[in-house]
Amino acid sequence: MFEQIGTVLARTLSNQRARVPVRGDSYERGRCEGAFWKATSRQEVRLILFAAKRYELNMRRKGRRCGPLGSVAIEVLEYLANLVDFRTGRLEPSIDTLMRRLKRSRDAIVRALRNLRAHGFLDWLRRYTPTGNEGRGPQVRQASNAYRLSLPERARQFLGRWGRPQPLPEDCEHAQEVRAAELEQHDKSLSREGPDLSVIEDEGLRQSLTLLGNNVKRESAKRAESKSHYNKPAPD
Repeated sequence: MFEQIGTVLARTLSNQRARVPVRGDSYERGRCEGAFWKATSRQEVRLILFAAKRYELNMRRKGRRCGPLGSVAIEVLEYLANLVDFRTGRLEPSIDTLMRRLKRSRDAIVRALRNLRAHGFLDWLRRYTPTGNEGRGPQVRQASNAYRLSLPERARQFLGRWGRPQPLPEDCEHAQEVRAAELEQHDKSLSREGPDLSVIEDEGLRQSLTLLGNNVKRESAKRAESKSHYNKPAPD
């Protein structure tokens, strides 16, 4: 009888150890980041950091020392901006790493992350990873979050001219104008009569080119006709 009780207790403890010791809404590490991380650039990341600093300053209430983000949140964001992989968007420091690098308490780091997320400068995915245990002990454990920086629209208004698209350089504008003129000339050439194919001695090649020219003319006529129908005003 005591042996049976011991067996039941051992099985119960084993099941408890085998339960998933991870937080809710966690995803397996290595399988969830593909659609979450996005490539970025140094300029974009700097713009996000600059917007956060302006947002913190302009949204601070009169008489308050800190704004809605807090000074620790700005420190966290600066560290993340220096850590992100621009090519892939990979960003996955642990809380312990942030505590060690910034010399802040866990509560301060967690509060800073929550403020950044609440105001749209940061988002993350909770993740877990397999432990490699076979049969005994926890099968998975909590892993570091996957983070993603972003620029909220309500903070863009504080960027001024830095938040507006920059004009193209003059050489780029000239290249676009040349390209547009070339395309227009090409379209016009399609509507003109084609070259004299009677000089081609190869009858098979001459027939193929004639057929190709007729097909191009028909397609051009169809596009012109559909365009005229589209532009025609609707009847009263």
